[in-house]
This record gives sequence, C-alpha cells and structure tokens, in this order.
Amino acid sequence: MPLLTSRFADGLAVGSDLAAAAESAVGQALHGLSGPPDLVCFFICGDDPDEVSRAGLRAMTLAPEATVIGCSSTGVIGGGQGIEVTPSVSAWAATLDGARLTTFVLDSLQADDRFVVVGLPERGPDDKVAILLADPYTFPTDGFVERSGEVLGDLPLVGGLANAFLGRDAVRLFVNGEVHTEGAVGVLIGGEVNVSTVVSQGCRPIGPSMTVTGVEENLLLELAGQPALARLEEIVSALDEEDRELVASGLQIGVAIDEYAERHEHGDFLIRGVLGIDPDREAVAIGDIVEMGRTVRFQVRDAATADEDLYELLDAHREEFGRVDGALLFSCNGRGSAMFGTADHDMMAVSDTLGPIGVAGFFAAGEIGPVGSHNHVHGFTACLLAFSSRPSAGRSYDR
Repeated sequence: MPLLTSRFADGLAVGSDLAAAAESAVGQALHGLSGPPDLVCFFICGDDPDEVSRAGLRAMTLAPEATVIGCSSTGVIGGGQGIEVTPSVSAWAATLDGARLTTFVLDSLQADDRFVVVGLPERGPDDKVAILLADPYTFPTDGFVERSGEVLGDLPLVGGLANAFLGRDAVRLFVNGEVHTEGAVGVLIGGEVNVSTVVSQGCRPIGPSMTVTGVEENLLLELAGQPALARLEEIVSALDEEDRELVASGLQIGVAIDEYAERHEHGDFLIRGVLGIDPDREAVAIGDIVEMGRTVRFQVRDAATADEDLYELLDAHREEFGRVDGALLFSCNGRGSAMFGTADHDMMAVSDTLGPIGVAGFFAAGEIGPVGSHNHVHGFTACLLAFSSRPSAGRSYDR
C-alpha cells in the first residue's frame, strides 16, 4: 500500500512481469494523492532491457497530464523499503501547485578535444532545482555536473546515474513518453515550490589536514612538503587495527570545501576515492584532479559512520524545516545491504527522522547533489531532494 499524503505519495511493486509492476507501482502513487499529479518519477529494476523499456512506456501512459520521468536501475526504493537485484518498480507522484516543470533531454557532442552538452533549457529566475538522470556509459556526467555552475549558476542538481544488470547499452531513460538509450534526461522545477537537499557522504577523517605541495593530474606527489605515499604510510601506521582494516577495504580522501576555514573536520570535505599508489614516484592516485595548495585529508567509511552521518543531517534538516511533505532518494548501490546488511537502511533513516511521507528513488551508480553550494557526482552517498511547505532559502545539508 502507498504512504498516503495530500501532495506526495509513493508506490512499489515486485514481480517478473515488469509492465504489470509498473502499472501497480504508479497506480499506488497516484491513488495516494489528494489532487491531480503534476510530476511522476519511476524507477525500474529488471534484467531484460526490452522488458524494462516496455514497462517504462506503460508507466508513462498512466499519468498523461503529468510530467513523467524515469530510468532503469539495479535496485529501487519505495513503499518504505529498498529492493535490490530483484525485478521491481518504484514510483513517486507529486502535486506541485504553482510549480513550473520543464523536461529536457541532454546529449553530448565531441568538438575537437572536448565534449559539448546540448539540450539544456534556459534557466529562469525562479528555478529552484533540476532532477538529473544520466547514462554513465554515454554521457560525461562528471564533467557536466562539475561545470554546471558556469551555465546554471547556483541551481542545485539532484539525481543519479542510471544502471542496468547488463551494463553498457542496457540502461534506459524515460521522459515525455519516449525511451532513450543514451545521454541524460531530467526536469527543471521552478515557481512556487520549496525544496532543499541532504547529501550524506558518510566518511570519517583520519590523520591531519595537509596542503597539496606537489601534484600531477590526479597523482598527489607531495603533501605538506613530503612524499604523499610517505605521509599516507605514516597516518596508517598510527591507526588501530579496526581502522587499518577500513583503510584496506576502501580508502578515501577529502578535499576541503572551504579553504579559509580555521579547521577542517568531519563534514568539511568533498569525498573522493583513493585509486592506488605509485611506489616509484611515492605518489597517491585519487579520483579527482586537485590543484596545488588545496587542503586534503584522508578518510575512511564504515557502516557506523555512514549511519551516524545520515541521521545527523536528517535531524538537522527536520529541526530547521519541520515537516517535509515528500522526497526523492538517490542512494549508492554500494550502500544498502553491502554496507548496512539491509537494503532498507537509507529509506528507514528518512522515515525515522522525517516521518511517514511519500519517498521513492533508486540505487544509483553514482549520486548527484550539491556540497558547499557546488554540484558534484558522488559515490557511496545518499542524496535526498526534499519538498517542504516552509521556504528553504536554497539551504542544503551536506557533508
């Protein structure tokens, strides 16, 4: 059964007949509204791309007067739970009185040695947020999102990278009654709507903050005047056995959001992965390009830290805004049962802190959300787009 609200509702259906599941999930979400739907989002988990396409086409016919977008995934969120690697469909419907919704389809064209993204609508003065669903195999999501401020200013982008069991060529995106097999789709939301974001990166710093004093592309050569690898080995040697195991299972690095802060602690960094080491150059390779002089700090991630981080951010959001009416949740496919032992964790955290509201989303191959007033693509992150009655003044909660 859907969670009944006046303006937001969700639905979930599990079953190998994806078209029937889509009809059920979208029907539940529509039934939970007290008025006509303005925006419907749906997410489909299935192993046959053709069946996923048919289910998406069916879903888009069920709310002909609404704006409808969706994508394929390897897991969905809805109905108060998460479902992983099982044929299923989740749906979310919203009545957004006074909002302006503009759908878009993005494509990338190669021009000389760079990609040019086409299809983005012109931003209006009262636009509040854009939901973005992208194919990670055909669309330069990282570059587009990182440079989105040049075109969109401070407009938040929230969403995720779609995925599929069969990988490349199996991802499906849905908008305006059409199926797309590449690029990105989304909807620009403006007008009288109150939105805010929560981005939980779920990492804990280890060792000191250090200035990058030597760098070559994504290789950190020196940190605080010493070889980067020597610095890392020094930090790891001082850890207890439990934290050393976390380092071995997936070391991260944080790039300071505010270089002018007096201290850089938990929540003050944009998290990126450590990809490996170069023993010959005593260098550390990371999943980003960091400029000379930036402040960085190594990080670890575990279930306890991720759990605490998400709950704290959601609590802070609730304290400022009070009731949230509905939300979309984009959670990394490396979270769920792989991190917490249950696919329900992030959904339950939202329910525990924000109450029984209409929430749906999917397990993404990368999450999109703002940190420090800039849009980024994340990993192992939970990104929430919250709709409230109280104005948000553009506020976001992230770390």
